Amino acid sequence: MAPIAQRARGTQDLLPQEQPYWEAMEAAAKDQASRFGYQRIETPIFEATELFVRGAGEGSDIVAKEMYTFTDRGNRSLTLRPEGTAPIVRAYFDAGLDQEPQPVRLYYMGQYFRYDRPQAGRFRELHQFGIEAIGDGSPLLDVEAIALGWNWFAALEMAGVTLHLNSIGDEVCRPAYRELLREYYRPHLSNLSEESRARFEKNPLRLFDSKDPQDQPLKREAPHIVDHLCAPCAEAFRVVREGLAAEEIPYELNPELVRGLDYYTRTVFEYQHESLGGAQNSVGGGGRYDGLAAALGYRPTPGVGFAMGMDRTAIILRRKPVTPPVPDVYAVALEARDELYVFHLAASLRARGFRVVFDPGPARLDAKLRK
Repeated sequence: MAPIAQRARGTQDLLPQEQPYWEAMEAAAKDQASRFGYQRIETPIFEATELFVRGAGEGSDIVAKEMYTFTDRGNRSLTLRPEGTAPIVRAYFDAGLDQEPQPVRLYYMGQYFRYDRPQAGRFRELHQFGIEAIGDGSPLLDVEAIALGWNWFAALEMAGVTLHLNSIGDEVCRPAYRELLREYYRPHLSNLSEESRARFEKNPLRLFDSKDPQDQPLKREAPHIVDHLCAPCAEAFRVVREGLAAEEIPYELNPELVRGLDYYTRTVFEYQHESLGGAQNSVGGGGRYDGLAAALGYRPTPGVGFAMGMDRTAIILRRKPVTPPVPDVYAVALEARDELYVFHLAASLRARGFRVVFDPGPARLDAKLRK
């Protein structure tokens, strides 16, 4: 008889031999978050669909083609969470955290779901470690978020990570830049890919996200928003760069970095790893989202955060073999009449702090040792 089911496409089984890498990531996340004063939060696996539509933006890839959405028996549209920031902003207001001393620092780890084309390092069920600092607009919190992420990779002894940095302005300077970008691209629409032509209408900043070779010549010559920032955005970006220099965190100014969610404003950043290559080289990223709370129907509240891709990070960590732990004692009964005694002896040793594996069933000693 054939198996009832197979593992769903785009998912993975995290087997025992892989757990040391995941435990290391989780331990480093908890340690670094606590050092910076972040407290853990967990939100539901599914939320009202409108939360993500209004948060990520209707023009984002997540909303347009990646969400797992269903209607429940009460005829409510629900979606498996594709990202963590919008749910945490919702929880921040629902739980009255906006009434506490600001900023509120939160961190999370969990599973997220996106209907994407599975490939190396890209899954439909993905694991993320993230932080959010909500309630304060200081650009030094941007530096803090970047530093926390940088320290996480350092704690994992993961060399080869580079930090990419940009500013994408805000609601003051971005509208004029969008029009400038449209003016640049409009005479060349026929030379763009089909997806980029759609992005031109909805959100021209997303044209910088294109990896299609057809779009690259025009993208290289396009005007960059970092050259068209208003005075407050330019000043905030100066503080971020000076803060990173003070913390001795190297970065590359990447004027084409815009990130994939519409709620970002001002600072955006991304961690990339040299070994992943191509379009899948990002191991994490984030930025400031001062307009997200208002987009969700709450009072305007600034925030900044990041999400780390634990699945891709695990791929890199697995290149450094880890020796699995071995028990202190291997308890074997050579005769059937001794099994209960050996079983109880193993329990007694565990109570004294030893790691003991009991092997049931009598057998020849050499056969047991071969196991």
